[in-house]
Amino acid sequence: MIDTDGYRMNVGIILANDAGQLLWAKRLKQKAWQFPQGGIKAHETPKRAMYRELYEEIGLNAKQVEILGTTRGWLRYRLPPHLIRHYQRPLCIGQKQVWYMLRLLADESAIRFDAFDQPEFDEWQWVDYWQPAKEIVYFKKNVYKQALNELYHLVPHHSKTIQRKRKLTYKLAEAV
Repeated sequence: MIDTDGYRMNVGIILANDAGQLLWAKRLKQKAWQFPQGGIKAHETPKRAMYRELYEEIGLNAKQVEILGTTRGWLRYRLPPHLIRHYQRPLCIGQKQVWYMLRLLADESAIRFDAFDQPEFDEWQWVDYWQPAKEIVYFKKNVYKQALNELYHLVPHHSKTIQRKRKLTYKLAEAV
């Protein structure tokens, strides 16, 4: 759904573990890492869209997470000119997002990318709280910093965290 200003309405999902680390996921067959996120459909509330995206993108349901909080309002970013699809109507110039901070209640083995027909990620890892703001693509940096700053107080932070990398490979043959 695109608003009258040209921003696609979207939810962002920040999933934390009990050590205060965040789930960082790699886009399928790309070198780009990001938090799970997705569009809000016309009939959905942001919360309903968040639960749908949570399941579609990382295979978790509402009982496997706890909502710790959400940003107070919409956070916006503009797409760089070369990524704007000028031929599409309505024209989308960027995204406006409500961000959710979640805590994983289930075992991390519940995280999976094959819950939906078209997976968006093929790898994930737990990372230090501020790492995503440093690594995200340049046009999303301010939104990531805003969301992480606003939601920081909700997550337990430990001075020493251990990064554990999990590689989950999605095989296209299994999707057919």
